[in-house]
Amino acid sequence: MRSVVLDYNGFFAACEQQERPELRGRPVAVAPIASEATSCIASSYDARRKGIKVGTPVHEARRLCPGIVILESRPEVYIRYHEKLIEAVSTCLPVSEVLSIDELWCELPPSWRERDKAISVVREIKLAIKRLAGECLTCSAGIAPNPWLAKIASDLQKPDGLVVIELSDLPEVLHPLSLRDLPGIGANLEKRLRSGGITSVAALTAASCADLHRIWGSIEGERMWRWLRGEFVLRPPSQTSSLGHSHVLPPELRNEEGAHATLHRLLQKAAMRLRHSGFYAGGLHLAIKYRGRERWSTAVSFLETQDTLEFIRVLNLLWSRRPAETRYLSVGVTLFALTPRQAHTPGLAGIADQGERRGALHATVDHINRKLGKNSVVFGGALGALRYAPIRIAFNRIPDVTLEEGEDDGTLFPTDEELAKVIKSAGR
Repeated sequence: MRSVVLDYNGFFAACEQQERPELRGRPVAVAPIASEATSCIASSYDARRKGIKVGTPVHEARRLCPGIVILESRPEVYIRYHEKLIEAVSTCLPVSEVLSIDELWCELPPSWRERDKAISVVREIKLAIKRLAGECLTCSAGIAPNPWLAKIASDLQKPDGLVVIELSDLPEVLHPLSLRDLPGIGANLEKRLRSGGITSVAALTAASCADLHRIWGSIEGERMWRWLRGEFVLRPPSQTSSLGHSHVLPPELRNEEGAHATLHRLLQKAAMRLRHSGFYAGGLHLAIKYRGRERWSTAVSFLETQDTLEFIRVLNLLWSRRPAETRYLSVGVTLFALTPRQAHTPGLAGIADQGERRGALHATVDHINRKLGKNSVVFGGALGALRYAPIRIAFNRIPDVTLEEGEDDGTLFPTDEELAKVIKSAGR
């Protein structure tokens, strides 16, 4: 045993029930905004037993479960409980990596890798969570030779479970699972696996390393082959290639003025986050979802900068290309082609970078917003949408509440393929 993965059960709903005792024992779902036109982003286990899951429309949730309590998301509360949970786990075991707001991984010290000791430590963690975070906050735990298998184990017994996978259990313990049950295998990869003759987990575990490398088309296939055999292999640290925000518009802002103002607000927050993270951006991607039609998007590359005013100029240019449509549903903006500050090359002599000259202005605006609160100082394009860009918690990143707001699950963010096409067409 070398890895422990903890997956908090119905996290957003559990936080709400911990905060509000009158909700305990009742079906609860959380939605991004207070609207019947949106979908659930979390649900309690009482609600799940009625068929309510992530993505269930609010109106459908009410039909499936009369009397369900639908709550508007409160990300600041969930981030506060996330921090409490890390504190609780850390009293028993060092946290190796935060995988998402409701999931983390711990590597067991060498002296704690024997099965009984590992189980004992996880039970201590569960007690610490109840003591420091509250009785409504529970977690399912997986113990295994590597984090990937520990993640699978954590999903096998919910809620509040504890499952151990040992080397001697492999690969048979995985055979009852479907391909999509395995972390990292989504719809597209499943299709590729089936095209390659792998239609079950049993077939996957029997495949050669070369076969998986060919199907994945990268070293990821080799990592999967090794993970399936219990080897402790970690991915290299990921590199940030883009950052952005998207937002489902409330009914009041589902018009041209509201959508445009919201985009400006999201862009200004993305620019502040870009500077805080120490990056320059060389491209901007704009996406709009209209009711009843496919997502529309466009993008452009430019000389890398941190300048909000330059980003605004580009945003307005891209906005002018939008379809002649008025039924706005959601908007998103992404800064891409990121360059770390230490690798940034200033403009050539005689070709002044306006962003460099305006750096002091942006630093002052960022400082005021962090010290006095979000929206204390904004550029005028965002006026009219300041109170409609709440924090959204992305799957694999916990936002800094002092920096940003308006991020959702990334459904309007560009794919890697889209960004690659834009960068190639610009000759970068």
